[in-house]
This record gives sequence, C-alpha cells and structure tokens, in this order.
Amino acid sequence: MQIGEVAARTELSLRTIRHYEETGLVIPSARSRGGFRLYTEDDVTRLMVIRRMKPLGFSLEQMRDLLETTDRLDAADLDAGERHALLDRVRGYERDALAQIATLRTQLGRAEDFAATLRARLAQVPER
Repeated sequence: MQIGEVAARTELSLRTIRHYEETGLVIPSARSRGGFRLYTEDDVTRLMVIRRMKPLGFSLEQMRDLLETTDRLDAADLDAGERHALLDRVRGYERDALAQIATLRTQLGRAEDFAATLRARLAQVPER
C-alpha cells in the first residue's frame, strides 16, 4: 500500500511517517516503478507500535531498541539464553509502559477534577 493509505490506517501524518523512515524506524518494504513508497502489513504494525509508544514518552532510540528486540525474537536461530535476555528486555518495556500509564491516569484524574471544579463554579454564576 502507498503512504497515503498507511497514513489513514495509522492516523499518522505523511510527514511523521517520512520522519520515522529518515530515522530508520520503519523502512518501506519496496518502491513502485514511479518511486512511491510501498508498505506491507508488517510495516503498518511497526508504525502502530511506534504510535502507541510515543504518548508514553518513549524516545526514538527506545522505539528502535524495542523493534529490533521483537524482530530478533522472531528469528529462528535463537538459543535459550538470547531468547531469555530478549524477553527480559521486552518485559522491561512493558513495566515502563505500565508505570507511565499509572502516571497518566493520575494526571487524567486531576484534569477531570479541575474540569468538575470549573463546572461547579460556572453553575454558581447566574445567567443573564
């Protein structure tokens, strides 16, 4: 699929997808004869991983590391030790994600409290 369809499916801008390509996070699987970027379902999956990591505050380097780790986990030539180390690395990212989610829930609760305070204040002011 071309970049426009990928952008629509991932809800990422063309500019963002191109940026991720420039940084080496996602490389189009092919190019058309006309030079258009062509992406596969695997490419879309990678972009979705990146999209989900970004609001949790993960850096581009962390995104790259996780993608390389999961790519390596899919390899057939892993010995038990390497597999264990890679799984531990993914578990570390999971722990970091869960910690950030907890922080975001706290922030969301505070934001909801603030909105409720404003609503209550507005309810005290008579309309004219």
